[in-house]
Amino acid sequence: MPKAHFEVLDGLRGSAALLIVTFHAFNYSFNFQGPWALVPHAYLAVDFFFALSGFVVAFAYDDRWPAMSVWQFYRLRLIRLHPLVLLGATMGLLVYLFDPYAPAIDHTPAPQLALVYLMSLLLLPSPAVGGRPDETQALNGPAWSLMQEYLGNLAYALVLRRLRPAALAVVAAVAAVGLAWAAHRTGSLEGGWDYPRIGMAPLRLATSFVLGLWLYRINGRVRFPKLGLLPLSVLLLVCFQLPAFLPVGASSINGLYDTACVLLLFPLIILCGAHSKVGSGMLGLCWFAGRLSYPLYITHIGFVYVLAHYAQAHQPGTPMLVTAILGVMTLSIVVASLVLTRFDEPVRAWLARRYHGARVG
Repeated sequence: MPKAHFEVLDGLRGSAALLIVTFHAFNYSFNFQGPWALVPHAYLAVDFFFALSGFVVAFAYDDRWPAMSVWQFYRLRLIRLHPLVLLGATMGLLVYLFDPYAPAIDHTPAPQLALVYLMSLLLLPSPAVGGRPDETQALNGPAWSLMQEYLGNLAYALVLRRLRPAALAVVAAVAAVGLAWAAHRTGSLEGGWDYPRIGMAPLRLATSFVLGLWLYRINGRVRFPKLGLLPLSVLLLVCFQLPAFLPVGASSINGLYDTACVLLLFPLIILCGAHSKVGSGMLGLCWFAGRLSYPLYITHIGFVYVLAHYAQAHQPGTPMLVTAILGVMTLSIVVASLVLTRFDEPVRAWLARRYHGARVG
């Protein structure tokens, strides 16, 4: 008997991906300043993705052990995730080489760039390149979270799948203490993608991924309001759109807000979404949004880099720049749709057939 499907969570994954594209496109273009620096907290979408990933991994794989080996699990996850890692790194290299607006200082010697590309293909932290000195994934910035995703999957297969809900809650609580401390010390959770704050990456992963596993394990024991896709997406939008909060004395209100979103709001949204159903009219949208979210997340940043360099080089007026941003966001969605249907799904289907008809979760 086929498993039930969490259609609203699919739709929310698409909503979060679109909001993070909005965050990158508007903030990079307006240099994180002014009223058009929209959804300033949308970096928290990564934490939301981590929690969703834990929930979905537990849903897809908890009942497949011990019939499935650890290696079979890794192979399934590689088939699911790595084709787009390779494509994202390649698109990032091409953008870096052919960006017509990139300043002259954004230059990297060919041997170093080749090494960076190789490291990007392997999803390892890469050396710096010109113009992007702090990014751990210099050719495709958002890929930093995929490296953490791989670490989360590794921990799930080796240890976390064996833990009972109470033990998962303890692990999540310990990680949450570290996360709250980091948020208080730095003033936000907007870190982990960069070398100066690379230590925040495993904290963000451990807290939200383990929390997602725990949420799935307790999902059948609790009841939450059935709010549906639109109200929950609006709640995410409001959460991301609130301005950064100024500190009060020695207290980081912004760090406290980020921590509260991760530990309280996002679990609430996930549990409400897991208990919600959609009508037939919204079913196709949720399904497509969920499918599109990963290609959109992993392929959009190159277009944003070009857009930001254009804004820096030509200093267009606000109406023209906003029009350009909306055009780039539309282009990103179109390209992600083509990547999904012409590359990602066909390649994953071929790999699944190649490896004994594996069912890719």
